[in-house]
Amino acid sequence: MKMKAIARFGKEFGSYRMVEVPYPTCGPEDIILEIKAAAICGADMKHWRVDNGSDEFNSIRGHEFAGEIVQVGEKVKDWKVGQRVVSDNSAHVCGVCPACEQGDFLCCEEKVNLGLDNNTWGGGFAKYCKIPGEILRIHKHAIWEIPENVKYEEAAVLDPICNAYKAVAQQSHLLPGQDCVVFGTGPLGLFSVQIAKLMGAVNIVMVGLDEDVPVRFPVAKELGATHCVNGSKEDVVKRCTEICGRDNLGLVVECSGANIALKQAIEMLRPNGEIVRVGMGFKPLEFSINDITSWNKSIIGHMAYDSTSWRNAIRLLESGQIKVQPLITHRLGLSEYEKGFDAMAAKEAIKVIFTYDFDDIED
Repeated sequence: MKMKAIARFGKEFGSYRMVEVPYPTCGPEDIILEIKAAAICGADMKHWRVDNGSDEFNSIRGHEFAGEIVQVGEKVKDWKVGQRVVSDNSAHVCGVCPACEQGDFLCCEEKVNLGLDNNTWGGGFAKYCKIPGEILRIHKHAIWEIPENVKYEEAAVLDPICNAYKAVAQQSHLLPGQDCVVFGTGPLGLFSVQIAKLMGAVNIVMVGLDEDVPVRFPVAKELGATHCVNGSKEDVVKRCTEICGRDNLGLVVECSGANIALKQAIEMLRPNGEIVRVGMGFKPLEFSINDITSWNKSIIGHMAYDSTSWRNAIRLLESGQIKVQPLITHRLGLSEYEKGFDAMAAKEAIKVIFTYDFDDIED
């Protein structure tokens, strides 16, 4: 049997195509999931509408997904058919580097992710995905059981929830009563707003642009942002300083990846404050960062999450203290994937959820 899947072609940047691929085979230590919900991530967008002309298969895409276990290998003891689970999208790690030794598997330099580049196990933009036994030997919490009251579509976006949790709750030193500024209005930014609220931030300022005003600013307010600043029209540093004062801004969470956002973050931050840089940008910096030395400001790099992030984020989601539904703006069948990606590109969507809507394909 075969299934439809969205695959990426090419190495550096590659376009997406709908393809037919065989069902994954289950080895003695593997687990096969039937995908029940998969979400578009910002990382997927950098390849959208890129026409590189390559016919070199790269990977089945979709690294934010949840599903039901439909097959387990004969050596699998910890999991059984019928369980509802979510993947942390890890597929391969070395197991012996300092990151692996402390359980920080997504910072292993040899990591390979499900639904991302150059993997053979699959991803969430398909009917089935294999969780390889090799990762489960090293990292037993590469998958987590979904609580009964959590929907598949909510569990599918635990990746950005866990990223935000680690950035704000684990990596920063935000104290109740301080203020927080969040750059970037995507899911990482919107979940960071929620974590900052849970941690007792007084003012939580969301910084975006003109295109964020219609859809994303209202959701930010609903989720806990006390103010929204439009960087296309306002002096961001001046406005954030007016809101927070000079002494209260202890944390800036930079989720946009834009150089100008990092520059503004350094300028507005109080002495001894912290910037957690979640977003990625690929252009060299064109400004001085001497202020981080002059005023003891810290820039903390952020990547992914660990099992502490997942355990606590799942509990917050189960208890209703983290909200996902306001971010899900589009629910589409996988056959309509182009519509979903275009909505993300136009910032009409915040989170797009795909479900598999094809019939079985005979060999």
